[in-house]
Amino acid sequence: MTYYIIGTGNTAWFMAKRLSKAGNSCLGIWGRNEEKAKKLAAAINAPVLAELQDIQDDADACILAITDKAIKDVAANFSFKNTTLIHTAGSVGRMVLEPYAQHAGIIWPVYSIVKDSLPLHREIPIVIKGTTEHSEKVLKQLVDDMSDICYTISWEQRQWLHLCAVLSNNFVNHLMSISEEICNKQRIPFSLLYPIVNQTTDRIKQASPKNLQTGPAKRHDVNTLEKHMELLAKHPEWATIYDSITTSIDKMYRNDKEE
Repeated sequence: MTYYIIGTGNTAWFMAKRLSKAGNSCLGIWGRNEEKAKKLAAAINAPVLAELQDIQDDADACILAITDKAIKDVAANFSFKNTTLIHTAGSVGRMVLEPYAQHAGIIWPVYSIVKDSLPLHREIPIVIKGTTEHSEKVLKQLVDDMSDICYTISWEQRQWLHLCAVLSNNFVNHLMSISEEICNKQRIPFSLLYPIVNQTTDRIKQASPKNLQTGPAKRHDVNTLEKHMELLAKHPEWATIYDSITTSIDKMYRNDKEE
């Protein structure tokens, strides 16, 4: 297939590299930063476009791998009848593209992608949704060249999935950042937590996380909970997080007992 890519960030690198490796042809790359655009273009042997207006209605797809807030403004530059216009944001509906393309859709990798350390495997869940039967075919063909896991889900489902991705990835990573800071201040090797973190991710592949919960909040171990809150006294923002999650855990398992 032929495609354009707008953007030079993590998702743009992932898609460009995967699609190029699979034999698809990139007709051009445009980015606000010309040097970054040149670097990505050189990596896949594609031309750099000087202007957005250089993108024609002559490709199978035009992929907007850009920030959420820029999607509408960039899409407004086009009026595609043939090219399928695609964005890659998890929290933006495909409807934002509909005024600017007869065929439109979304391709959202449910994965934390970093361009300097792109994944080598194909076990990357990618969700799609098109506005037409033609766009759905284009989306599926593109994803087949990038991953072995593809799901078509509705806009409502994607909003909930995006929320879950934030909870399970961004929030968990923040909790690990707090743990790392505490370990560093207490001169404890942060690596001591690696095994228990790995154990958690391994176990949830085998059973529901709800059935695997342990710890003082589930046990309603008031003494331990109070000691932890005392340790966090000088970090009220961390104490608030600890107390909020503790309350949520306690409520979940207390309700189970009552039922």
